[in-house]
Amino acid sequence: MKKLSIILLLLISVWNYTAYSQAKTTKKLSDEELLTLVQKQTFRYFWDFAHPVSGLAHERSNSASEGKVVTTGGSGFGVMAIIVGIERKFITRDEGIERMLKILTFLDKKADSFHGIWPHWMNGETGQTFRFSRKDDGADLVESAFMFEGLLAAHQYFSNNSPKENNIRGIINRFWRQAEWDWFTKGGEDVLYWHWSPNNGWAMNHQLKGHNECHIAYILAASSPTYPVKESVYHKGWAQSRVFLNKKEFYGIKLPLGTDFGGPLFFTHYSYMGIDPRGLKDNYADYWEQMVNHTLINRQHCILNPNKYKGYSAKCWGLTASDGDKGYSAHSPSNDRGVITPTAALSSFPYTPEYSMEALRYFYEELGDKLWGEYGFKDAFNPTADWYAESYLAIDQGPIVVMIENYRSQLIWNLFMSHPDIQNGLKKLGFKSPHLK
Repeated sequence: MKKLSIILLLLISVWNYTAYSQAKTTKKLSDEELLTLVQKQTFRYFWDFAHPVSGLAHERSNSASEGKVVTTGGSGFGVMAIIVGIERKFITRDEGIERMLKILTFLDKKADSFHGIWPHWMNGETGQTFRFSRKDDGADLVESAFMFEGLLAAHQYFSNNSPKENNIRGIINRFWRQAEWDWFTKGGEDVLYWHWSPNNGWAMNHQLKGHNECHIAYILAASSPTYPVKESVYHKGWAQSRVFLNKKEFYGIKLPLGTDFGGPLFFTHYSYMGIDPRGLKDNYADYWEQMVNHTLINRQHCILNPNKYKGYSAKCWGLTASDGDKGYSAHSPSNDRGVITPTAALSSFPYTPEYSMEALRYFYEELGDKLWGEYGFKDAFNPTADWYAESYLAIDQGPIVVMIENYRSQLIWNLFMSHPDIQNGLKKLGFKSPHLK
C-alpha cells in the first residue's frame, strides 16, 4: 500500500511537470488564466493532500510524523479554499459539502477542545492533541481564530435550505456559541492570552498584543454572541502594545502600525483573509493604508537589497515566515536571510496587484522548473545559497488561494463580513467599514 502511494505521487509529479512544460512552451497564459492555474494547483494541497480521515490540512508536505499532524489554523485556511474551489469549479458544490461535513464531524466528535477552543496541532486520525511545544498542549486561541475565520465564512456560503447545508450551518453555530473567548482573559484581565492547557494552565503566559497576525482573535472575541470580551480588552490589551502604533517612514513609506519595517508579510494576510481591510478604520489606523504600505515597504527592501543577496529585484520579492535553507524563520526586512517566499507576494495581490503579478510571472515563467510542483509553488527559495524548498506548508498555501480570490471577486471578504455577529463586533469596537449596515 505504501509502495503504491509512492508510485502515485511520482506519477502525479511527472504529470504536473509535463503540464507545466506544455503550458510554458505552447503559449503565454493571460493574467486571468495564470491566476486560475495557480489557484487550482495550490487548492490541491487542501483537497488531494487533505488527511483522509479528518479532511483537515496536513501541517506540511514533508512531515516527519508520517502525515499524522494536522493543523487547526491551516485547516481554517483550507475551509476558505474549499469555498473558492467550488466557486471556481475546481470541485462541485456537492463535493465541497461532503468535505465540509467530514471536517465538521471530525471536529465535533473526535477533536480535542478546551473551553471550546482547539489545539494548534492534532492527530488527523484520532483528534488527540500533539504538543506544539513542551507546555503548549492545550487550547491555541490564535489557531482557533483562523479556523473560525473559515467556519464563519462557510456559514454564510452554505446558505441553501437543504438538509446537508442546514447541518453545516448548525454545527458551525454550535462551535461558535461554545467557544469561550472570555475565558482567555485569564479571569477578567483587559487582554487576551494565546494558550491555556489542562496540564499547564496559563504557564505559557503569552498575551496577544498588536499589531501582528492576531487581529482576527480580538474581532471574533468581541463578536461572540455567548462569551464576548469587553471593548476594553481590545483597547487596553491589543492596542496598547509598545509596538502597536508606529507612524514612522521606512524607505519613504509611512507605516501606521506595528514593528519597524512592518515585520513578515503574513501579518497582512492571516487575519485579513476574512476581515476586509478596504475602508476599514478604527481609532488607530486606516487598515487598507496599513496593508498596502506594509507590502510596499517589504517589496522596496527587496529592491534596494541592503544585504546584497543574489536574486532580489522588483520582480523577485516577498519576505515572510517560511522554510529556509537554515530552517524555518519569520523572514522580514529586520530578519532577512536571503529567503524569498512566494506566498508573500502572491497573497498580497489585493494590495499590490501589478507588483504581485510581476512576481507571479517571474516565479512561474522563469523559475517554474525549480519552484512549481504538484501543489503549486513550493514554499521558498534562497538564490544566494542556490536552495529551493521541496516542502509545502498549509499556512503558506492557503493565503495564496484565498487572497487571490479576494483580489478577483472579494468572495471570502464579502462572506465573512456579512455575518451578523461580526457586524455587531466591529461596531462594538468602533470600526467603520463599507460592509457595516
